[in-house]
Amino acid sequence: QVQLVESGGGLVEPGGSLRLSCLASGFTFSDYGLRWYRQAPGKERTLVATISTGGTITTYADSVKGRFTISRDNAKNTLYLQMNSLKPEDTAVYYCNRMDNWGKGTVVSVSA
Repeated sequence: QVQLVESGGGLVEPGGSLRLSCLASGFTFSDYGLRWYRQAPGKERTLVATISTGGTITTYADSVKGRFTISRDNAKNTLYLQMNSLKPEDTAVYYCNRMDNWGKGTVVSVSA
């Protein structure tokens, strides 16, 4: 059974940093491209970043380019999202995704 478990969210001041993690199980982690999505209060879920199987190809939403970095450790079955220079508009529930599998999300709140 595929499981994706996000962690690392929290409350941070504007300009701060957080590192999200997604621990995966139930499939061969290194065989799949992965994604981070987020859903802000009252808004639709949107794509934040993607990463290829080997981690060499990444893409980002325009709103996070230059501030967020997606990475993966295939030996640890873990996906990461390093978030720097956080803004209030980054406040959302962040989800790890593989195809049609989703984690339960981790909450990120950016506020003074």
